[in-house]
Amino acid sequence: MTAYQFARAAVSQGHEIYRVFFYGDGVLNANSLSISPQDEKNLPQAWHNFLANNEIDSVACVSSALVRGILSSQESKRHKMADMSLCASTQIAGLGQLVDAALQSDRLVSFG
Repeated sequence: MTAYQFARAAVSQGHEIYRVFFYGDGVLNANSLSISPQDEKNLPQAWHNFLANNEIDSVACVSSALVRGILSSQESKRHKMADMSLCASTQIAGLGQLVDAALQSDRLVSFG
């Protein structure tokens, strides 16, 4: 929740976010099949809306995502699984995307 709140505050204050990179358990924020109790915020849905509405690039680490059952349509087909679970606002890629984001940005903020 802290990373989400930070990102929203940064954008609302006029800062630009080049890319959000979900790693480790953070990839659960890109799970389109996650359902939250009615009295709790659906964090994956909140992230999806925020990223899509602000046109922010979002990546889930491929190895972190696969081991947690977060699959894009490509990965679902490749591993012969029945369905995908990745939010449409996020793509699956490797750590090279994190390195690229660090090179393209003047700051890198990590939560976890």
